[in-house]
Amino acid sequence: MKLRFLFFPALAAVTTPAAEPHGDFTPEQLAFFEKNIRPVLISKCYDCHSASAKKLKGGLVLDTREGTLMGGESGHPGVVPGDPTSSSIYEALLWTNDDMQMPPKERLPADVVANFKKWIEMGAPDPRQSTGAPAAGKRTINIDEGRKHWAFTKPVKASPPPIKDENWANNDIDRWIMASLEKNQLQPAPDADRVTLIRRLALDLTGLPPTPDEVKAFLADTAPDAIKSVVEMYLDSERYGERWGRHWLDVARYAESSGKDVNLLYPQAWRYRDYVIESFKKDKPYDLFLKEQIAGDLMKSRDKRDQAEKIVATGFLAIGSKGHNTRERRQFVVDVVDEQIDTVSQAMLGVTLACARCHDHKFDPFTQRDYYAMAGIFMSSETLYGTHAQLQNNNPSTLIELEEDAGLPAGLAKISTAEVAILKQRKTQAETTANEATQELRSMARSGNAVDRALRTRILRDQAAARSSDLELFNDDGTPRTLVMGMLDRESPINSPILTRGELSQPGEVVPRGLTEVLCAKGEPLNISEGSGRLDLAYWIASKDNPLTARVMANRVWLKLFGKALVETPDNFGAMGAKPTHPELLDYLAVRFMENGWSIKSLIKEIVMSRAYQMSSTAVPANLEKDPDNRLVWRMNQRRLDAEALRDSMLAVAGVLDLYPVAGSPVARAGEGREGLLNLLREVSSNAQNYRSIFLPILRDQIPEVLALFDYPDASLVTGDRDSTNVPSQSLYLMNNPQVIGLADSFARRVGGMEGTDQEKLAAAFTLAYGRAPTAAEGQAAREFFTRFITEQMKGKGSPNAKKEAQNKALSAFCQGLLASAEFRYLK
Repeated sequence: MKLRFLFFPALAAVTTPAAEPHGDFTPEQLAFFEKNIRPVLISKCYDCHSASAKKLKGGLVLDTREGTLMGGESGHPGVVPGDPTSSSIYEALLWTNDDMQMPPKERLPADVVANFKKWIEMGAPDPRQSTGAPAAGKRTINIDEGRKHWAFTKPVKASPPPIKDENWANNDIDRWIMASLEKNQLQPAPDADRVTLIRRLALDLTGLPPTPDEVKAFLADTAPDAIKSVVEMYLDSERYGERWGRHWLDVARYAESSGKDVNLLYPQAWRYRDYVIESFKKDKPYDLFLKEQIAGDLMKSRDKRDQAEKIVATGFLAIGSKGHNTRERRQFVVDVVDEQIDTVSQAMLGVTLACARCHDHKFDPFTQRDYYAMAGIFMSSETLYGTHAQLQNNNPSTLIELEEDAGLPAGLAKISTAEVAILKQRKTQAETTANEATQELRSMARSGNAVDRALRTRILRDQAAARSSDLELFNDDGTPRTLVMGMLDRESPINSPILTRGELSQPGEVVPRGLTEVLCAKGEPLNISEGSGRLDLAYWIASKDNPLTARVMANRVWLKLFGKALVETPDNFGAMGAKPTHPELLDYLAVRFMENGWSIKSLIKEIVMSRAYQMSSTAVPANLEKDPDNRLVWRMNQRRLDAEALRDSMLAVAGVLDLYPVAGSPVARAGEGREGLLNLLREVSSNAQNYRSIFLPILRDQIPEVLALFDYPDASLVTGDRDSTNVPSQSLYLMNNPQVIGLADSFARRVGGMEGTDQEKLAAAFTLAYGRAPTAAEGQAAREFFTRFITEQMKGKGSPNAKKEAQNKALSAFCQGLLASAEFRYLK
């Protein structure tokens, strides 16, 4: 296999060769403070504004929550929770006031300032007490005590206790649920009706509503295993992989651009997306799925195709958000590694190990030594993401090239040799123009126009680099090269020093590459002596002996099926995370998951076949009094469809959903640099995007409107549990957006083109949207609506064409009402 990658010599300069809970804030908010705010305060502010400062300046103390809120001698509050514009600290960070600039000699990067704004807007979560912060790196953690935390002990499958109503239970999941309900004197809700159940199953398992034929067949099937049959049908569907692959992409912070200040395109990110979809569709064992994403390039392979897929899987580590305009190469490298540690630890282990970058973890038994032991693993590998050198991209990278017979889709169409020649000519012309501009700049370096000419010269160099990148996508015969993002090991592994306060300028003790101590058995070897250690890390994370891995994924699956997780902080199983509502049930699911070969489909099937999953969402007044949040699972939770399911459902009901989009991504076809971004915007705006939402181009900070409005997650962060809001802007979108109106028109044409009476067409529209026929009252209301609407439209008009047009508009308006209704947007 032919491989191309870039070596990072600058890395060697920073490395050497081989509490109590805070009820006011969520664990996610506190984790945001620990990762994004506290390290900046420690490294940039404490020297002048802390209890340990040699000379306290301005009376401002920033090492306690109280001092941060109060502010300094100016009398203005330092932080006003929820209001950045009234917070003097935020104003100082902006550098807009000449009399108040912090830090005084170094303006913080825009993304850091943006984090402070976000932190203040979320209420300034801050767990610090008035005693100040302990010294960075000081080991005060008792590992033996830390191992006693519930999530750090291996799961054990216990037998469920006996229950009074044994007939209610379909399986052991139900026995655990019923035991908890009986203990708390709660009654389970009745079973969901069949229409509700098939709609729930279809949308949960495929992300699409059931077709009328599927509903009809299910309602007619009286066999004892009718539910099992429909579950298996949806699990075997092509659409299942797209639905559940999207859930993982939330956790993997998938996107096709870098985000941050310079939002560079990642044209090959789509390969990782397709790998995830195929893995879920084929029910790849979850332990293998994790291993491949961490160290697929180091694993044994059956053939070239298998090897190629495993390398693509390591794109998981390469697609994260990056600050490409970072001037200091060493800082860029350690920031990339930090992002990788944060993602791996949260996504796969449900812990916030990255909070130990600047100091020992404040709440969990993770030390700086643990952090830098893992940092050495990732520093010993190359992260290859594929961006060319250009203005504000100080950290370019090549990609990995696979052999043509690896069997992966190209993602680009073959071009003719004549077109290759044109690309070569454009490259030569661009390089010549850039070189001439460079020579001209040198000759006028002392003139007044030198600055403007320097900028123009840099732009011309960017254009030349973009032309070169366009050419590098193809072989000489016009066939596209197979290029992928991913990871490859360095020739020589690296051990990292502990960086005091996370600062490159303060390297300390060098620690060997290794595993996280508290998650290993006492006496188990921690250090890694050969290779990068990624393969060791992969096998350790995916081991049955790891206490977290199976628990975390079982909890994620439960969350997506019930709308609420057993551990309500799915990305944080640490001390600041929630405790499980049903700890024995969680352990049961985790052990069953492993016993069944880490099969996600088997885990899903067992859960949806439970009586608990098949309950209605009907409220029982007595239960509401005792358990208003349904933490004990006495009914199904009503859930709003997520952004993708809502959009895809509208496309499906309208009859225009394209299930087979062109291979690749519009981002890959757009080209490089700023011109590529313009090409992408032109393609997206000029062509109908009627394929499933998982295939839409996802650029950080430029999420499509329909997804952003309905709570699409921040693609720079691990997101196990999305927000689910109900705000006026969503209703306004469904009422006024041209695309929604267009879908309503298509829905109306589909219904209007059906055979049958008006009453039968009305029933068909309800069945497509809701999976059920209209009630008598709904039918009457619909007829009255049509009469009023057509009468209003016909005022002053008398031609047959006018009446037909009025009827069509009425049907479109009616169909739009169905799409915008709560019943369409929610699962019962």
